[in-house]
Amino acid sequence: MLGFQIEKNLIRQGYNHLAGVDEVGRGSLFGPVVAAVVVFPKDFFLKKKPSWVREVIDSKLLQPTKRVELACAILKAVLDFGIGYATNLEVDRMNIYWATQLAMKRALIDLTHRPDVILVDGYPLKEINYFQIGVPQGDRKVFSIAAASIIAKVFRDGLIQVFDELYPGYHLSQNKGYATEAHYQALEKIGPCPLHRKSFKLYKDRALI
Repeated sequence: MLGFQIEKNLIRQGYNHLAGVDEVGRGSLFGPVVAAVVVFPKDFFLKKKPSWVREVIDSKLLQPTKRVELACAILKAVLDFGIGYATNLEVDRMNIYWATQLAMKRALIDLTHRPDVILVDGYPLKEINYFQIGVPQGDRKVFSIAAASIIAKVFRDGLIQVFDELYPGYHLSQNKGYATEAHYQALEKIGPCPLHRKSFKLYKDRALI
């Protein structure tokens, strides 16, 4: 189970509203990069935790049904949450690093109330006026960040499911836009659709026989 030490220490220092921030879709060949922000009430970290809390971890390590189950529990528990994204066109135009930063900033703007501190997976966001703490591999170390990763993943997976119906043939429901063999084969057969990231390597190198 993830610890709550960072959150508890910040609350003891007088910070009441702590926001965990994470993104998903950074390495995908297709679609947007999506970020989520979650803000739990401070009492959540100081009182006895519900049983589902021990299951929260980096979203990539969870089964899809468990992610959805935990996302529902998280959204019932939070004080506030926000979703932001950067499109595949923005990824192509500004590169994935800056598009990821943009998605996270948009998620923060989506919040109803401004948090006192933001806990960011990886490195701090640039050009924002927040007290923030960057935590490398934060989705495996900090509860708030892991919770944000689950919300972002469930949201993006649902979006990709819709895109699979709009752009069939790429096996998006299975690969979620990532670089699988089936995805590469589909790209070779039918080419990219308007939501593929043209700045990414869309075709797999194959040895000549």
